[in-house]
Amino acid sequence: MTALARSPAATPRPATDHATLRRAITASALGNATEWFDYGIYAYGVTYISAALFPGDVDDAVLFALATFAISFLVRPLGGLFWGPMGDRLGRKSVLALTILLMSGATLCVGLIPDYASIGMWAPILLILLRMVQGFSTGGEYGGAATFMAEYAPDDRRGFYGSFLEFGTLAGFSLGALLMLGFSLLLGDAAMHQWGWRIPFLVAAPMGLIGMYLRARMEDTPVFLDQHKTGTASPSLALLVQRHWRPLLVVGGLVVALNVVNYTLLSYMPTYLQRRIGLSADEALIVPIIGMLFMMALLPFAGALSDRIGRRPMWRWSLIGLIVAVVPLYMLMATGLPGAIAAFILLGLLYVPQLATISATFPALFPTSVRFAGFAIAYNVSTSIFGGTAPAIGSGLITITGNELMPAFYMMLACMIGLAALRFMPETAGRSLRDDPFATETRP
Repeated sequence: MTALARSPAATPRPATDHATLRRAITASALGNATEWFDYGIYAYGVTYISAALFPGDVDDAVLFALATFAISFLVRPLGGLFWGPMGDRLGRKSVLALTILLMSGATLCVGLIPDYASIGMWAPILLILLRMVQGFSTGGEYGGAATFMAEYAPDDRRGFYGSFLEFGTLAGFSLGALLMLGFSLLLGDAAMHQWGWRIPFLVAAPMGLIGMYLRARMEDTPVFLDQHKTGTASPSLALLVQRHWRPLLVVGGLVVALNVVNYTLLSYMPTYLQRRIGLSADEALIVPIIGMLFMMALLPFAGALSDRIGRRPMWRWSLIGLIVAVVPLYMLMATGLPGAIAAFILLGLLYVPQLATISATFPALFPTSVRFAGFAIAYNVSTSIFGGTAPAIGSGLITITGNELMPAFYMMLACMIGLAALRFMPETAGRSLRDDPFATETRP
């Protein structure tokens, strides 16, 4: 059997009509955009947030703000443990309608926190609590949205349609970044520090309401409804780990690479460019925005290519390319604004094959009865340890060693872990989601 051959046991799935498929893609991607909109405005407004809500000098306040960003990720595994099994028992759409409301509500409330000068330590405490709510809801959001997308998409075009979930990721992040940059240019530094940084957080409310409305109007996925009709119960957490430990470990290892690169490039880069490379605040925002727009244009093409050649070759090319090129590209980044733009675009080009194929690759590694829970738990445990902490670890390693290339070395290590995990991942392109790929495993 070739890497892209369908299992002979696979049952053809009736085609979903295009209108329903478009609604499913939009409903999934909008939730992901809401999640990453929050990350975008937090990452790109961290200097304003830290000055408003934390005590101490600039460096200490920024470090505290980055650590608070990481704290939200520590709660994500709890969200995965809570929302994942619920999504396998009750359905995908019900959970997704709740998680998008919690996410957008927490983001809105961050913009309403009084500053440190008004309420003292309650300001950072409230921020931490809201970031924990954000992390808890996100623990169910991403795994559920990717599962929802994958189960609606045709088997032979899952990579292409799944790439639009990550298009939503970059669209949400770019929107948050553009809002922060736009208000910074419009209002000026003084007004941004006083009150302007709060405005982008308030935009999350309508985004969440629109996303909930779209999701509530959708039927649950055909794959889940078929599984539900058979009366097959989802196993307990202990049985999930006992029976499906291999996909849990494979996804966890791949996510180390995926999210160390992701959060270093998207969340930490503005702070790195401003504080370590010496770009102005506006220049530090422009560089990733240009890079993300470039990545967005490539995502559907990379997703479609993965349907033709498979997910494994895409991941292998990306991981090896980053291991080889990340240090030279960080050195190019340090040469100034043109070099930083060129380096970020090239890093984005190397990263896109991973990003474009997440929601086609990971859900397909689990059978339907545990797909939401297995993906959510593996993804969020790994993300909480390695992803959300990447900005703080990168900054801390520079402080300890004095070496501005430490984030690049950390990315290299993460990609090596991902490459080791890839060795044990079966190819799933073109295969039915009714298969268990680890039960009929074929690796080239």
